[in-house]
This record gives sequence, C-alpha cells and structure tokens, in this order.
Amino acid sequence: MFIMGSFIGCGKQKVTAAGEESQSTDAIQGEGKGNISMSGSTSMEKLANALAESFMAAHPGVTVTAEFTGSSAGVEAVMAGNVDIGNSSRALKESEKETGAVENIVAIDGIAVVVDPTNTVKTLTKQQLIDIYQGKIRYWHEIGGSNFPVVVIGREAGSGTRNAFEEILGIRDSCFYASELDSTGTVMAKVASVPGAIGYVSLDVINNTVSTVALDGVEPTAENIKAGSYLLSRPFVMATKGEIGEQNKLIQEFFNYLGTEEGKAIISGVGLIIPD
Repeated sequence: MFIMGSFIGCGKQKVTAAGEESQSTDAIQGEGKGNISMSGSTSMEKLANALAESFMAAHPGVTVTAEFTGSSAGVEAVMAGNVDIGNSSRALKESEKETGAVENIVAIDGIAVVVDPTNTVKTLTKQQLIDIYQGKIRYWHEIGGSNFPVVVIGREAGSGTRNAFEEILGIRDSCFYASELDSTGTVMAKVASVPGAIGYVSLDVINNTVSTVALDGVEPTAENIKAGSYLLSRPFVMATKGEIGEQNKLIQEFFNYLGTEEGKAIISGVGLIIPD
C-alpha cells in the first residue's frame, strides 16, 4: 500500500516549486513563444489537459501538448529526448531511475474497483479481490452476489494503472483477464455494459455509469486515501530526464506553476490529492 509520506525521500521528489533558478511568470511571458511536450499515462489525461490549458492561458505564446501512450511509453519517450515530460501513473522503476529518469510526484490518485451498475456486491475484502483476479472466484454468488459469472477486465501490459494495481495486491503476472484494454475510458465502457464485469480505473474518472466497490469496508474517496485507510492508491509522476533544475527555464516554470495556488486548485479540481 502506498502511504502518503512514503512518496517523498529515497531519491523521490514531490513537486512544490522549480527552485531558485526558476523564472517568474512575467519573465517567461516576456520570452514570447515556447513549447512543452508531454507523453504517457492515459490515467493522467484529465490532469495533463487541465494543466496544459491553464498554463497556456497564463503564458501567452507557450504551447503545451500531451499524448497519451501509457506510462512506460511516456518514460521511454522522455529518456529518449522525444518529449520534455513523461507522465507515469505509477512509481518509477529502479531500472528507469538508473537511466537518469527523475520521479517528480505531482499528485496522489486512488484506483477504484468498479462493477456494472446492476451488481449487488458493494464491498470486497482484499483477499476476495485477489481471488477474483487470479481466477479463484468465478461467480458472484460465491461472495454474496447474483449467479452471474465474473468477467475480469484489466488494462494492457505496460499500463501504469495495471502495474500499480497488481503490485499493491501482490498479483503481478498472475491475473486471468477476460479483456485487457488500452485506456481508462475503454475499461469504464466495458464494465458499464457487461453484466458481471469488474475492472479498475483512476478515481478521478468515476461517473454514474458504473458502481464503485469498497475494499475491506473502506470507500474509495479522497478523504480515505489521505487518511491512509484505502488500499489502492498511487503517485502521479511527471518524469524528467535529470532534475527539474537541469531543465530549461520554461519547463522549470511549468513545475513551479504546479506548486502555486492555481496549480494546486487544478490538481484538486480533477479529483486528485495534493501530496504532503
């Protein structure tokens, strides 16, 4: 389980400001044009788009672009020099850090377990969730639900959401998926439309097309994640090639913006938690 305080330290970096070398907003605006490119996690799409729109509004002449290719692909892209920032909805791997990737934690997200809206099961224990994904529980009536088969939905290999989900539960490479889908949106649509389906998605995308399931009686809410009582939580990382202070002035200002009241409001506004 990710604990809020454990994200900081041990080479990990919470974003609060870009450092003393960062220029002010006025100085960046005065430079005229500039470009910031991001690539990576589909779970971070809402956050990345909201930040891009707000930052561009505050910095006329600056263009911020984002592609959503998956966490691993995002880290690979920033290390290859193809983008400025690699978005990852999981902690960076040691192998990635060894290549020079720096883990800049900008928000904390919860992973919600979702079922189709007709499902009567409202809570699962951690062990029941593990047993479902390992194929040991195959019908909902085995855990107090209806006589529907369990349809196990997950993300594709390389997904940050999948990596975090399987790591937290200790079930990496031992899941039996009926479908492995390539985006958060497709998981939501599949679960919403298939009786007996179960999946996992970022907390900030939850809507009334699906039902969320409590884990060990704890609901997936921001309050419970902050309290450390909800099982499935993870960092949202904007990885850079080298430390923030080593980036160009515009990238430094972008990270500085994340630590402002406006930046924090955007993070909170998309349903994420500001790291302590």
